[in-house]
Amino acid sequence: MSEHGTGGPAGAELQELLLASEDISGFLDAFTTTIAQALSADGEEVWCAVTLLRPRRSITVASSSPQAEALDEIQYHYGDGPCLTAAREHRVVYLRDTRTDPRWPAYGRAAAENGILSALGVPLDLGGEARAGLNVYADVPDAFDQAVLEVVERQVAEASAVLRLAVRLARHRDVEADLRTAMESRTTIDLAVGIIMGQNRCSQEKAFEILRAASSHRNVKLRDLAAELVGTVGRGPATTHFDG
Repeated sequence: MSEHGTGGPAGAELQELLLASEDISGFLDAFTTTIAQALSADGEEVWCAVTLLRPRRSITVASSSPQAEALDEIQYHYGDGPCLTAAREHRVVYLRDTRTDPRWPAYGRAAAENGILSALGVPLDLGGEARAGLNVYADVPDAFDQAVLEVVERQVAEASAVLRLAVRLARHRDVEADLRTAMESRTTIDLAVGIIMGQNRCSQEKAFEILRAASSHRNVKLRDLAAELVGTVGRGPATTHFDG
């Protein structure tokens, strides 16, 4: 992907982006979208998301698209992968080919089956406030050359500095609200999966696949579709038989 655009928001632009955003989640959504657009070119699309590590289950707090959010869920399902490792160990992790890399064979097979052939995890430095990382996915192997890697690492470092400032300025209010919203979205997804399991008499894994396929097909973020489904309960017949 050496010919792909490697431009992205500079430090000052990121500060302006934060000021223009309603909250930290909004800033991160805009940031992942900007990075994804900058790295996508020549018909080869790139997807980005931000993972926040939680004690029991990691969650996606921002994404460039519903597909990016769904791709994160593959790693969460297996409990490991390049992006989770990057956030946990605070180091850049590059998976050049999901079909041949021996580090995460189960995840690699699932990623390849979903059209992802390379993945990059870059940790966000939040100064001890939390462990998080930017996840970058591509549908071709060995997608990112050294120049692209350096640009992404630099932009993540600049975004981290802006986020640390935001955390200090809104430690007791905005950050807690953003994290609570992210945690609530995780609960909503779990509830939606339970509804689909009951309606379709299927396993939890199959129910999640149905929800994820519907999210991708409708181009609606996973957490928004889950909230819509949960909201139908108690209001008459729920349309839970999604078509993937």
